[in-house]
Amino acid sequence: MHLTERTGLAALRVLVALQLVIHGSYRALAGGVLPFGGWLTDQQGIPFGTALAIGITAVEIVGGLTLIAGRLVRPLTAWFALQLLAGIWMVHRPEGWFVVGGGRNGMEYSVVLIGCLAILGLTARPGGSE
Repeated sequence: MHLTERTGLAALRVLVALQLVIHGSYRALAGGVLPFGGWLTDQQGIPFGTALAIGITAVEIVGGLTLIAGRLVRPLTAWFALQLLAGIWMVHRPEGWFVVGGGRNGMEYSVVLIGCLAILGLTARPGGSE
């Protein structure tokens, strides 16, 4: 792979990982973890929703920072893609495709992130680090 391709993939990895870190950090700092956990249990019927919400938030922050560092790229991109698929299924699918414009809270942004994560995972070195 040429240097410019590696640089482009590294930039994409950092950009996507920053989105995840920001998302998890905002949830943690804005007091959204407990409401998220309650929603998982009360609305989605998932047991131990608060523990799951804490874990998801921690992985978004710590895993995102790990991804920025170029470590564990394959397993983290797979995890985040699965997490986004779950979000599509539970939250965005009922709202349709568009996030704004033709709709609200749809799945288009998550699909783009999943595509980016797939590219990063497929092009990562076999050891999972960059």
